[in-house]
Amino acid sequence: MPTFFQRFEFFIGARYLRSRQKTAFVSLITFLSMIGVAVGVMTLMVVLAVMTGYEHSLVSRILGVESHVLVFRYGGAIADHQTVVDRLRQVPGVKSATPFIFSQAMLRSKSGISGAVLRGIDPEREPDIEMPFQQWPLEQLGSVTSDKNGTVVPGIVIGKELAQELKVIEGDLLFLTIARAPKKRAGIMPFIDRFRVVGIFDTGMHEFDASMAYIRLAEAQRLTEMEGRVTGIEIRLTDVKITDPVSEEILRRLGFPYRIRNWKQLNANLFSMLMLQKTVLFIILTLIILVAAFNIASALIMTVSEKAKDIAILRAMGARGKNIRAVFVIKGMAIGLVGTSLGLALGFLLCWILETYPFITIPGDVYFLSTLPVRIEWLDVGIIAFAALFICFISTLYPAWRASRMSPVDGIRYG
Repeated sequence: MPTFFQRFEFFIGARYLRSRQKTAFVSLITFLSMIGVAVGVMTLMVVLAVMTGYEHSLVSRILGVESHVLVFRYGGAIADHQTVVDRLRQVPGVKSATPFIFSQAMLRSKSGISGAVLRGIDPEREPDIEMPFQQWPLEQLGSVTSDKNGTVVPGIVIGKELAQELKVIEGDLLFLTIARAPKKRAGIMPFIDRFRVVGIFDTGMHEFDASMAYIRLAEAQRLTEMEGRVTGIEIRLTDVKITDPVSEEILRRLGFPYRIRNWKQLNANLFSMLMLQKTVLFIILTLIILVAAFNIASALIMTVSEKAKDIAILRAMGARGKNIRAVFVIKGMAIGLVGTSLGLALGFLLCWILETYPFITIPGDVYFLSTLPVRIEWLDVGIIAFAALFICFISTLYPAWRASRMSPVDGIRYG
């Protein structure tokens, strides 16, 4: 008994793929259909790889600056933060828990002025804390002796873009202005203090590099008049994949009046937008494969008309309708399979070129990243290949059905 790949449908379908002089036009359409499928698959693969790489790079850079989970208290600052920190460190999956101060501030230098997001942290409390200034010694955030009059000036670490806006380098002085409510009277009064730039970090994300500034927790408490209190507690996890269950466990243990915000919630709109863009691009670029599928259908219909006599002879020799359908489905799927394989190969090649030679640059102030990232997910590759082959299969159904319905008498008479 012949095996599946030894059936005569495969033999005839392969013969119909070969080019002969009188069928050169049909063969040209077949070739163009194959190229169309390859181009569609290649384009779809590269675009999804770029979108996936962009999302992955964005998550990595965000988690390099932001914490995995933030703990706040309803009604204001956290007074007994050390007790809360000790309880948080007992939660499974928590790598570190450190208090912080968060505030808006204005930074002014001799050559510029800019707003900033001020964060007070104490890196000495947690040796494995991950912050953008980790590459500098921790004592740089401490007090620095001024060269002019010997006075002690606290240190500050700012982002690269913010430093360019203020036109400062390491060692320059900054005047920090923060609004706070005086203890003895109502209203808001500005408070100004001097800081020396002891470090400039570069996360690669314009949004952070242009707005973030870090000082020691004690200095931030002094500026905001929050001695003994903190804005919240930032938590780093052993694995970002367990963010949701750990967040629920933290909330269960702390209870009211504490509330939590994790990195997924803080960036929900951004990642929802990326997922929507990825889905829309997949649908739009699939239309390229759909156009190529129409060409496959056209080539098969022309082949059916041309091979009417051959079909009639096969029917007269005892071939059933399903055998005739199989011949043209095999031919169409062969076109789709070759086109899909070629498209995947070209897609892998182009992705490798983009990853190895990042010659395409994008504006960092708009897209957060300055280069075009690439990341290939095998699930995306499988979905692309399945979608392309499925569309090609659908395009073969009508020509195959039409061939199977052809009468042997009409085929011999009009073939």
